Amino acid sequence: MNEAMETIGRDLGRMLEALSGLLFVSLLVPLVWGEYWTMPALIVSGLLPLTIGYMLTSQFREATQPGKLHGMIIAATGWFLVAIFGSMPFLLIAWTVELGLPFVETPAQTETLAAFTQPINALFESMSGFTGTGLTMTDDEAVLPRTLQWWRSFIEWVGGVGVIVLTTAILARPGSGSLTLYESEARSERIHPSIVSTVQTIWWIFILFTFISILLLWVVGMPLWGAINHGMTGLSTGGFSITDNSIATYDSAAIDFALLPIMLLGSIAFPIHYLILQGELRNFYTDLQTRWVFIYMTLGTLVLTALVYTSDTYDSLFTAFRYGSFQFVSAATCAGFQTAVDATNVALGRWPAQAQLTVTFGMIVGGAAGSTVGGIKLIRALTLLKGSRFRIADVFYPRTAVRRLKINGRRLNDQEMRQEFEEAAIIGFLWFVFLGLGMFALLMVLPQGEYTLENVIFEVASAQGNVGLSSGITGPESLPTLGKITFLFNMWIGRLEIIPVLVTLRAIINRGGLYQ
Repeated sequence: MNEAMETIGRDLGRMLEALSGLLFVSLLVPLVWGEYWTMPALIVSGLLPLTIGYMLTSQFREATQPGKLHGMIIAATGWFLVAIFGSMPFLLIAWTVELGLPFVETPAQTETLAAFTQPINALFESMSGFTGTGLTMTDDEAVLPRTLQWWRSFIEWVGGVGVIVLTTAILARPGSGSLTLYESEARSERIHPSIVSTVQTIWWIFILFTFISILLLWVVGMPLWGAINHGMTGLSTGGFSITDNSIATYDSAAIDFALLPIMLLGSIAFPIHYLILQGELRNFYTDLQTRWVFIYMTLGTLVLTALVYTSDTYDSLFTAFRYGSFQFVSAATCAGFQTAVDATNVALGRWPAQAQLTVTFGMIVGGAAGSTVGGIKLIRALTLLKGSRFRIADVFYPRTAVRRLKINGRRLNDQEMRQEFEEAAIIGFLWFVFLGLGMFALLMVLPQGEYTLENVIFEVASAQGNVGLSSGITGPESLPTLGKITFLFNMWIGRLEIIPVLVTLRAIINRGGLYQ
């Protein structure tokens, strides 16, 4: 076996070991809630990745550090493997109830839990969780055992920061290999010169904000178990809920407005959080992305409020603002919480087409790079806008003029500007290509006439942007198997910003890079 395979195998093994740790920690939940019948499934789910991970790391312990190509393959393959092994609790707990275990009393099977006896549904839920998407295969989250409610929230919480970031923080392995993997997981910002110190600081900030989020939701009236789960999935901008109608179940304006700052916290880059916590408050307005997070959210909220109010979707301006602000922030931060559902008001899928497309736009752009959000990211959208304006204005200057483009306090020369503009354009182009392919696949498999085109655009943008808002298409019965497979791919590439997945697929197909 060549060196590349050994390096990839060792680092995939470490990711699987980290995953097994998450599963064993989760054994506390059935112990606290008395769901002892779920423990065998959790133990088996943890032992499997632990065994495979230990074998890989032991066998290839002396492998070399990963290069850029290996880092991308490890990131893409690792995220897919983690989603596969992370689906085991859904699958095994569902089959535990379906078959009934001797010596333990299992509850009656429910339609919601029975959906996870299908491996594709379990894998969909796991991939949606780890990628922070939030689209779900459950009909009624409230009837799930607490163990699975926790597992859904926990994997979204971890996935919001990143599986590789978690692995690097636990193993504390210094060196260029950790930096390569860190950058392959769609991150580049550093807080400290050391990448290990950076990821450990990120986790400390994330844990601190999680406790604050849980406390805030509990104070405004959410039950403690709900506050724990929604605090975790709100901050990680994942959007899984433990109730049937997401946040609409509580039908509380106080809870709706309390979630807005939690989702916004998740959409701001961790290095900026660190500076602000250090007392450098001016970063709220001096950092380009952070400033635009607030400008963008405000403008989107005003536009969406106006659209749903003037179209008579809601009968009062306050109600239009309540639902308009929540749904735009939820979409643009890629949290995916929903308050606009049929049970309490007008569902998103029945909003005017202009309003649905405004929410779709929010999902495509997303929040700040270096945060927990998905989408193209604000910095790339701003780079494309500023770069286009720079190029157009070029015509009005003499050829001998020396011009520089200023982005986020940096003055880029022509070569640097071309490089950054090219990167943003490639990601943006690929994003829309796969959005189009996803729409084409979905239009092929959905029943004719049941959903509008804006419903389809909305749903695919939600999956690829790792958002989780739904126009009603996603569900264990409503979404055909091919549609589920399409969304699995959309969620996967969306989380890793497409290129690592394409590099991995190319390496697998051509066997280039793996055996050179």
